[in-house]
Amino acid sequence: MSAEFFDCLQHKCAYVAIGEFKPGRFAEAQRLYEKAISTYKSGFKGAFLLRKPNSDEGIAVILWNTIEDMEANQTEVHRKILDEMGPLFNVPPVTNIYEVCSEVEAYGKVLC
Repeated sequence: MSAEFFDCLQHKCAYVAIGEFKPGRFAEAQRLYEKAISTYKSGFKGAFLLRKPNSDEGIAVILWNTIEDMEANQTEVHRKILDEMGPLFNVPPVTNIYEVCSEVEAYGKVLC
């Protein structure tokens, strides 16, 4: 069997955080989010920060090869950045880890 087939059997995971920042604090939170993302190395596959228009509500999605990769990237520097971000939230964000079951590119090409 091909290596591509076995690659399809390994599902990526996504760390998802949904939260709302204190009024006017989204830009500062975005700066810290991007700073935290810049520390990631091995196993990091990409990240998105989504913002509900005209609000301070957002969703962060961070993609990893494996949960172990995600955990390995939670360094002291990363934790300090998240500690800075904490006071910017109205309430702590709701977080979960999801298995990426399907990926589709813009032109309908299904990825594993």
